[in-house]
Amino acid sequence: MELFLDILLVVTSLTLILLVLLHRGKGGGLSSLFGGGVQSSLSSSTVVEKNLDRLTIFTAIVWLIAILGIGLEIKFS
Repeated sequence: MELFLDILLVVTSLTLILLVLLHRGKGGGLSSLFGGGVQSSLSSSTVVEKNLDRLTIFTAIVWLIAILGIGLEIKFS
């Protein structure tokens, strides 16, 4: 079980990093520093963006469950 949770944590961590980097910048901050601030009025939420949001949230929940599982395993072992 410990090996499964460790592998799940690594896979979900890398997936979460990739998914966050795929998101479009929503305003100021570092994304506008590198040219992301120049956007047209086409920056409305599309189906792809909504699905990316859902996938990111699902991956974050699985990541959180893996963290809690590892923590409980360490506590009770």
